[in-house]
Amino acid sequence: MQWQESLPWTPEARQKLKNIPYFARVQARQRIEQLARQADLDEVTVDLVEQARLEFGQ
Repeated sequence: MQWQESLPWTPEARQKLKNIPYFARVQARQRIEQLARQADLDEVTVDLVEQARLEFGQ
């Protein structure tokens, strides 16, 4: 699946994304990128992925 208007991800953040179960990964990626945009970030960082993980209760 292609993500439109996808933000760049740091290598560390991409590795964290791979830890998310496959069936939930697309939704998680979309939500994490939404959080990044809301925070006016140009890139998804490992810190943002961790913040999202805590927010989602994972």
